[in-house]
Amino acid sequence: MSKLTFQEKQDHYNRIRRSNCLASLRLEGFNTTPADLEKPLPTMEAVLNKYRNTSR
Repeated sequence: MSKLTFQEKQDHYNRIRRSNCLASLRLEGFNTTPADLEKPLPTMEAVLNKYRNTSR
């Protein structure tokens, strides 16, 4: 059995984390699809700008 590289470990962790997040959203009643795993997450700046603009 070959050892995993640090990058492979990070990729695996990120996939599992994303999968768990989507599962949590499903439990809360949000509609999610398996394709959501492949969509890139928005940047922190994009999220902050969205909520700064809608709160006024």
